[in-house]
Amino acid sequence: MDTLQSITVFRQVVEHSSFTRAADVLGISIAMASKHVRHLENHLQAKLLNRSSRKLSLTEAGEQYYRQCVLALDTLADAGEAARQGTVTAQGLLKITLPAWCATPYFARALAAYRQAHPQVRLSLHLDGQHTDLIAHGMDLALRVTRRPEPNLIVKPLTQIGFDWVASPAYIARHGDPRPENWPQHHGLLPNYVDMDTTLPLVADSNNTLMLYQLALAGMGLAYLPAWLTHNDIQQGRLHRINHDMRQNLTLYAAYMDREFLSAKVRSFIDFLAAYLPQHPLDAEE
Repeated sequence: MDTLQSITVFRQVVEHSSFTRAADVLGISIAMASKHVRHLENHLQAKLLNRSSRKLSLTEAGEQYYRQCVLALDTLADAGEAARQGTVTAQGLLKITLPAWCATPYFARALAAYRQAHPQVRLSLHLDGQHTDLIAHGMDLALRVTRRPEPNLIVKPLTQIGFDWVASPAYIARHGDPRPENWPQHHGLLPNYVDMDTTLPLVADSNNTLMLYQLALAGMGLAYLPAWLTHNDIQQGRLHRINHDMRQNLTLYAAYMDREFLSAKVRSFIDFLAAYLPQHPLDAEE
């Protein structure tokens, strides 16, 4: 028999001082209620109840066992309610892995707006240039820009992000205006975590987009960077966009493992960004 169900029956028998009333509450027969209590006594090798034709009473062992059963059942009930609330109300710790270049004022404002809408959620943000294994690292969600989403993940497109070749005014003053015909004569600052189809000679690579961004600002070469990172610098002249026709718009996806029983915190974050980002284009932020 199901011992947990037997414990539940035992509690009801004690609290109602009756097998009959306990059976009515639980929707089982009196005989089944009696079987559950006998199962517990056989399982424990201890007598729990003194029975007579008119009265039930707990034995000493039964009284101690009853107190512990109440505590255990109430703890399980609280845990179940908390788990159910997590599928209804956005709350608790939300662990997200996302590209390092999301560390920008623009995206910070999006996160602040989400937290204002869902104050019971605490964000844990893990910035990385790699595609972190969600299960191995205990992540709830990933934000990824990719042309080929991983087949084992469920993905939802959130918005388009422009990627541009950029260089500093100092670099252009020293090396001239980069054009397709003189591309192999220039210096490339490239990520080493993706394959890039370019004839641009490499002078530095990094696993961190923010490092490449800083190298571009320092005049070391041309870097291929997301508009989230370079928009303000281009507006204020610290970087120049190289050949605007070379821009690519790539999709930012939310990726997660399992659609079934998706928690409210994950669902709320995905739905919020899917609505917020297209309604707040980068060009309108400044």
